[in-house]
Amino acid sequence: MTIENRKANYDYFIEDKIECGISLKGNEVKSIHNGMCNIKDSWCQIQNGNLVVRGMHITPWHTSNSYDIDVDREVQLLAHKKEIIKLENKLKTDGYTLIPLKIYFNDKGKCKMLIGICKGKHTYDKRNALKEKQIKRDIERSFK
Repeated sequence: MTIENRKANYDYFIEDKIECGISLKGNEVKSIHNGMCNIKDSWCQIQNGNLVVRGMHITPWHTSNSYDIDVDREVQLLAHKKEIIKLENKLKTDGYTLIPLKIYFNDKGKCKMLIGICKGKHTYDKRNALKEKQIKRDIERSFK
């Protein structure tokens, strides 16, 4: 099961992508495996040398204890120190943010998150992207 942030491609220019592991607790893995997770309004931050995701909502597993886990807690990402330093240097320039793009399970069954170093789009950029998408769609229809 993959959980994608489609809004990120619409709102941001994605310049670089990095794969990180996720530090999950208890039944969060089962919830993510069943697609009960939302990363649409989430973002990443660097706190005390650690990479953290904020705004990610993981719905509790139906048989889990109600006192177990906070639904909107900060989730720590697992990345190498060199990668975190590189991200921190990139974020110091204006307009760059870290946005979660995708959550998926790799071949070994480990939960991974794909993070993008993104720069925000203006409204005219968004209109141009929609126009190009519509033109491609029309061309594909004409060939069928």
